[in-house]
Amino acid sequence: MQQSDYSYYHWHESTWRQLWSAPAGLPHALLLTGPEGIGKSAFAKALAARLLCESPNGNTACGACPSCRWLAGGNHPDFRHVVSEADAESGEEAEDAERKKASRQIRIDQIRDLEGFVFVGGHRQGARVVVVEPAEAMNIAAENSLLKILEEPPANVYFILISSQWRRLLPTIRSRCRMLKLGRPTAAQASAWLSKSGVAEATDLLALMGGAPLLALRESERGRGGALATLLKSLAEPGTDALALAARWEPLLQGKNDGALTMENLVGVVQKWIFDLGLIKQAGRARFLVGKSAGPAADLVKNASAAGLIRCYNETIKMRALASHPLNPRLYLEDMAERYLRALAGGRA
Repeated sequence: MQQSDYSYYHWHESTWRQLWSAPAGLPHALLLTGPEGIGKSAFAKALAARLLCESPNGNTACGACPSCRWLAGGNHPDFRHVVSEADAESGEEAEDAERKKASRQIRIDQIRDLEGFVFVGGHRQGARVVVVEPAEAMNIAAENSLLKILEEPPANVYFILISSQWRRLLPTIRSRCRMLKLGRPTAAQASAWLSKSGVAEATDLLALMGGAPLLALRESERGRGGALATLLKSLAEPGTDALALAARWEPLLQGKNDGALTMENLVGVVQKWIFDLGLIKQAGRARFLVGKSAGPAADLVKNASAAGLIRCYNETIKMRALASHPLNPRLYLEDMAERYLRALAGGRA
């Protein structure tokens, strides 16, 4: 492990300093919150490395002691990283069918397995660290099991919960953690970082990803830039036929590789687009759409009503809840296309 490994992103420097300078010290349970794709996982890993390091350089891990080397090798005896079965397999070579069967929940048996780790002495006589990611993936039984551990935590045991949807956690879980909100980088910071990472059209992709640079990088590496550009063009030039518009969307979901969009991806982009149409209509500005997308979006709202766009946006929120398992994908797309075109026409059928 080199010292650069397990390091947080530079846009979280001030948050890192504030955390370590708190007079009360680190809490036994920390809840890291913030939007997806801003570096919460990196922050948590850097924190775990520092807590486990045997020869820290101030507030950072040394990267050279036995503890740091074990952590880098993924076999530190005093560290546990709890993720869902699906997330565990995503980092391994697995067939698509196996990935689809994998649970996206963190289950109670995974939390119960921590009891021996937490309540029995550590191997290195130092800190023990548990990272739960994402915390909102715990089912209710797993949350209640974790709650029992958090109620009477042993000394030198630290829990780091990572969540992009912290409101889904039990209030009792949240009350036993110190919440630390990690912010997005500025647009300039994120764009500069993406440019160094070799992402083409970094600014446009970054805006579409809500200012989250790691999401923008991930979508680029998966080859989804082309599919996203095609989707945006279809929204900017939708025509008047809902069936035809849905037919333009369907091929974007049928790719054999990572370049294809998931239904959740597609609905999420449509939702952001409609949100910005409503924002342009009422305030003359956009949040997610910049560059080449901003002009066509502004033209579309001329005939639309603010009430119709808001209604359409609220409808897509409900539809997004079904995006992972629509009964009939084609009918699902046609329904969404019809609602979108109706909103553009001023809410008229």
